Amino acid sequence: MSIETFPTRLSVNVNKIATLRNARGGNLPCPIRAAQHLQAWGADGITVHPRPDARHITYEDVRKLRPVVHTEFNIEGYPTEDFVELVLEVQPEQVTLVPDPPDVLTSNAGWDTLSKGPFLRAVLGRFQSAGIRTSLFIETDTERIRAAADLGADRIELYTESYAVAHAQGDPDAAAPFLKAALTGKSVGLGINAGHDLNLQNLAHFAQVVQHLDEVSIGHALISDALYLGLQNAVGQYKEALRPKD
Repeated sequence: MSIETFPTRLSVNVNKIATLRNARGGNLPCPIRAAQHLQAWGADGITVHPRPDARHITYEDVRKLRPVVHTEFNIEGYPTEDFVELVLEVQPEQVTLVPDPPDVLTSNAGWDTLSKGPFLRAVLGRFQSAGIRTSLFIETDTERIRAAADLGADRIELYTESYAVAHAQGDPDAAAPFLKAALTGKSVGLGINAGHDLNLQNLAHFAQVVQHLDEVSIGHALISDALYLGLQNAVGQYKEALRPKD
């Protein structure tokens, strides 16, 4: 099957597959099998975000996913020593550092790259020494984006919850701060990723407005849509939303 590729890549987060599995126990649905299907159906990458309480993706899941992810493997998380060691063992193509405390339900803020600079510089250096591309989950503040580049990050992932809220309220300029952030990041040599609350209602507008967008990471909305559309069809519709407009 021929798969179209667009400038902005779609990485699908399979955490929610594991959440459903864990609610019942056993191995249904299987996040490893889901990852195989997602790639066959057009996903450009697979994302996971293992947390210390293992309430969805577990460290063992991450290890089992590595041999089957042939597109791009992106591991997100807070850089505890256990997390760092897992990433160095598994060797994904990308690691995205997220400032989540252990008990947070979902990501709810970007890094303060100014106050956390020394900590982040040391962690980024460990991953880069292993040849792993690094990304920092971040908001649209220009100073913090420039600081991310100074710390040696390869990319930033723009935290898009505020865009999703503004877009749902009908704000025609909802994506404007993210365009400015992307242009700033590009100007200092950063690749640009984005994620959080992107969905079929707001993704196409975001991708059309925000320049230099390398990758979006989407999990909750895509898996939720798959309940109605089917997983293969959901991937296709999200990919279509990323199609460049003439």
